[in-house]
Amino acid sequence: MNKSGLSVLVDMSALTVCLINSSASLYLRDSASTSSVYKPIVDYIDTQFENYLQEELKIKRSLFNYHDTRIHICLYFIAPTGHSLKSLDLVTMKKLDSKVNIIPIIAKADTISKSELHKFKIKIMSELVSNGVQIYQFPTDDEAVAEINSSMNAHLPFAVVGSVEEVKVGNKAVRARQYPWGVVQVKDGLRWSLFWFLSRNVQIEQETHSRHYELYRRCKLEEMGFKDTDPDSQPFSLQETYEAKRKEFLGDLQRKEEEMRQMFVNKVKETEAELKEKERELHDKFEQLKRMHQEEKRKVEEKRSDLEEEMTAFNRRKLATESMSLSQPLKKDKDKRK
Repeated sequence: MNKSGLSVLVDMSALTVCLINSSASLYLRDSASTSSVYKPIVDYIDTQFENYLQEELKIKRSLFNYHDTRIHICLYFIAPTGHSLKSLDLVTMKKLDSKVNIIPIIAKADTISKSELHKFKIKIMSELVSNGVQIYQFPTDDEAVAEINSSMNAHLPFAVVGSVEEVKVGNKAVRARQYPWGVVQVKDGLRWSLFWFLSRNVQIEQETHSRHYELYRRCKLEEMGFKDTDPDSQPFSLQETYEAKRKEFLGDLQRKEEEMRQMFVNKVKETEAELKEKERELHDKFEQLKRMHQEEKRKVEEKRSDLEEEMTAFNRRKLATESMSLSQPLKKDKDKRK
């Protein structure tokens, strides 16, 4: 039950959801014909569940002071066709029955006869059962309310008449619809008892918490990797789940660290092998260059030695030539003196 309102667009058509605490009613006005009309409602209910779950998962949580906005009741109003449920109604209620307590209500019940209304109720309940749609059943295990709850269950789906006009009945002005054959009061008998009961019934809130919210919570925790049961289907606390998940995470972390360490060692070994291979190649190349250098040096030494020998021979020939040149003038002088 919530006092806020929600207005969204579905396929460019306005969908208005009014959640009113005083009457715990849910009014839907929708001009679209596709099954997507239920999605905004489901999203809104899930959002309230998610807000409660986030508060519950806080380290420092205060659920006692938390403003609980979870939706506990969905009064699903059915058009009084007198024939059967619309496929859209069946699809929508099927999507909602696992998220909220549904109470089907035939709106504008004064537009069909009493016999038609009775047959319509039977047809609705038959279609709900055959399509697996679960509606809220008032609990009968408590003897204090067993009688009135059994009576309410027998009247499902309820039928209501609405009016915005006041009609004088006796000395009082009441909200009612007036016909030539009589007056139908809006707030009389079972209808008023229903709204009074819904606004005060703690069991409906417990049903929301233990069934619908727990289903949402379990699915969300499973998405996060947590589970509420062990392999033997024995339930255990969230703390135990957290500790088990923590151990699993630490085990995975340690295994990944070992894998990374081994990968690092292997990479180092591969790098060392590559470096040694490069070192060997460089050493071989160095030795080759060294041999080439020594060979070039030997050739240069040989050429230098040859050049030195040539220069020595040249110098000897030069000296011999010079000696011969000096001896020729002396010989001529001697010949002249003779």
